[in-house]
Amino acid sequence: MPRLNAVSQTAVDRLRSFKPPPTNYDTVPLSRRAAVLVLLYADSQGDLRVVLTIRAKTLSSYAGQAALPGGKADSLEETPFQTARREAHEEIGLADIDQPLPQPFTVEHICELPAHLAKTELVVRPCVALLHSYDEKTGQNADPEVSLIPKLDAREVAAVFTAPFHNLLRMSDEDDWGGNPADWYQGAWTEWHQSNFRMHQFFVPIRPQSVVIPRTRQNEADNTLESKEKPGIVTRYRVFGMTARMLVDIARIAYAEEPEFEYNSQIGDEHLIAQLLKMGRLSSFRKSGDILTREDVKKAAKLS
Repeated sequence: MPRLNAVSQTAVDRLRSFKPPPTNYDTVPLSRRAAVLVLLYADSQGDLRVVLTIRAKTLSSYAGQAALPGGKADSLEETPFQTARREAHEEIGLADIDQPLPQPFTVEHICELPAHLAKTELVVRPCVALLHSYDEKTGQNADPEVSLIPKLDAREVAAVFTAPFHNLLRMSDEDDWGGNPADWYQGAWTEWHQSNFRMHQFFVPIRPQSVVIPRTRQNEADNTLESKEKPGIVTRYRVFGMTARMLVDIARIAYAEEPEFEYNSQIGDEHLIAQLLKMGRLSSFRKSGDILTREDVKKAAKLS
């Protein structure tokens, strides 16, 4: 099995060299800080894939939706990457930073992107990492989907799956897996953050051997389209919202390509976060059910 192919290696090198602008993450209160892990790895062809989850239906926010592993910071001293790794350990069983992975696996911290602002007013820092699986002794890659079987926390995660990373810049499926390639992408413009915002939706093909579902959650991973040929068989998971936006931005940087679909050129929400901090909106006390409204964004936009 190959290591990263030439295209994937170049993409990873671009991410390694990416220098994000100054972030407001370190200036917001602990109750507002969160991070997600964008974990990439090479498949059997050397192409990059990214690890995603379906959130449990019992969660208070974004229940049943596709997401990157991650969550809220535990302390002011915890870095975004430490937060992302800790949460990935809790959610999908990936070894934490201070824990060894089985040989030959290692995780490399590649880069961090500008912070994004969730509708729940959390400031979310995407942390990109690469799962290395090359065995110097054998000269082969171990297969993460076979060798690293996720151990899911059924209280938080209903399923874990992977998506083809480069495909996040395309309008249709790049792989010929037997489905309708046009079912891959849907997009629409909406108003958000006081401007036009492109809402991306990706419908990721799911093969039975490439998805892990806890036994106690077999009926929860229903954020899907079903097979028309075999009703009741899950064939795709829907990835949308902030998660899809993050992935598109990271893929743009990695491959130095423009998406085939329309998109917002701005990466992250650092300016908006700074404006909201000025108006005192992102205080340390976060009320249950706090949601950022259009009126809040309009007020922030008027600040100089």
